[in-house]
Amino acid sequence: MAKSKNHTNHNQNQKAHKNGIKKPKRQRYESTRGMCQKFLRNQRFSKKGNVPHDEQLKRAAERKAKNAGQPAPVKL
Repeated sequence: MAKSKNHTNHNQNQKAHKNGIKKPKRQRYESTRGMCQKFLRNQRFSKKGNVPHDEQLKRAAERKAKNAGQPAPVKL
């Protein structure tokens, strides 16, 4: 006589939740392996053009000093 039952999912959900179903851990920086080389090259040049935080603060202070004597712009 042939087998009648081909599949069962009995108790599988309970077993899965016994230690909890967890999300996969995410890395802070995703690997660039296998990414488009054109994109990575462009990204490298883009990062080179970024200004560090202390330099941004310095430039903002210079701008503020330069515009100190001028009246505030009129908003319409």
